[in-house]
Amino acid sequence: MTMDTLRRRSLLGAALGAASAPLWAADDPTGGDPLGSMQWPGLRKQYLGDAPMRFSTAVLVKGPAFADDAMNVPLLVDARGLSGVGGGVARIQVVVDRNPVREVLEFEPLKALPMLAFRIRMEQASPVRALVQTRDGAWHVGSSWVQAAGGGCTVPGATRADGSWSRTLNQVQARFFNNVLEGSRRLRVRVMHPMDTGLVAGIPAFYIEQLQLVDGAGAPWWRLALHEPVSENPLITFELPPQNGGGFRLTGRDNNGNRIDAEVSA
Repeated sequence: MTMDTLRRRSLLGAALGAASAPLWAADDPTGGDPLGSMQWPGLRKQYLGDAPMRFSTAVLVKGPAFADDAMNVPLLVDARGLSGVGGGVARIQVVVDRNPVREVLEFEPLKALPMLAFRIRMEQASPVRALVQTRDGAWHVGSSWVQAAGGGCTVPGATRADGSWSRTLNQVQARFFNNVLEGSRRLRVRVMHPMDTGLVAGIPAFYIEQLQLVDGAGAPWWRLALHEPVSENPLITFELPPQNGGGFRLTGRDNNGNRIDAEVSA
């Protein structure tokens, strides 16, 4: 075999090898998703577009291995691992791949820590995602697979079924706790609301759209946009720095324009 023949074969092998890698990546129907979800490529395009992103273990999404009550699935999202990355966390968006309404909530920590706990409705077993954008514009995605009994988005809540929601609508309960282990202050907020998904016959979508915590000077400490899959009577836990200053107000509204306004004592 001549040197020219060896050279031609070497160049051909290199060309075929270079072509095979991007072809394999393009043929991956899950877009490299570690959970193997067929919905992920469309979900990424819808929410992230062409922005740079990576799957990151610094973004923790914790839920039950199996959710017995699909209308109240507890979740914890913790992005504190990104506090020193890209200028810090700008916002956290939570989505569920296989829910009929994918958007759950969007959280801007502002002066709060980039973590929160809450409950959601799930229609079926699905990956749950936390899409975390740092201030440099990059996205960091944490994911968890949650098994669920199903049907959580398409049945009425308890207060809708018994009619009691109208007597307690937008009432607020809030309390601070000292978190000794974490060195922070924990704020737990409950707002009474049926959070109707609009997927039950004869019951239109009716849910809290916006919440924010403001201090005595009117400066916001966090902002939260909610969507239909958040559970009835939302119970949400936040972490704030240990020194919170004076009193706060919780303000917001639902999608029918009903206002939420309550004092939160520090």
